[in-house]
Amino acid sequence: MLTLKVITENTDEVLRGLEKKHFKGAKEAINKVLELDKIRRNAQNSLDKNLAEVNQLSKSIGQLMKEGKKEEAETARAKVNEMKDGNKALELEMKNAETDVQTLLCTIPNLPHHSVPEGKLAEDNIVEKTGGQNPNLGEDALPHWELCKNMIL
Repeated sequence: MLTLKVITENTDEVLRGLEKKHFKGAKEAINKVLELDKIRRNAQNSLDKNLAEVNQLSKSIGQLMKEGKKEEAETARAKVNEMKDGNKALELEMKNAETDVQTLLCTIPNLPHHSVPEGKLAEDNIVEKTGGQNPNLGEDALPHWELCKNMIL
């Protein structure tokens, strides 16, 4: 399976490899992966900023209570609760985008080796080496899938 890192760092190479493999919709799939990753990263950044702010506000609540500023402390507490609810939505958005990326990555085939020639048919392949002797089968010889059916019965 292709990794997100490979796709983001070598997008053009990945697209060329998928074209070589005749994968339909390669550009759309790769663009969708990159878009979902961007959504996930933006949600992660927002979540990190919010968590830092929540921590800072939580510390200030205790300080405000010590100073006797109860109204300001309650306002800060309400804001912290509101931000925590927003964080839950960001976490959900981030997890959904991450799940969608993984699902999409599972549908994209691996890249062929750079030495593999482009072609659609078996005749387009290059024979690198052969070995052994080819058996001389009679005209009534069955293919292996037929032999398996006969063995099961």
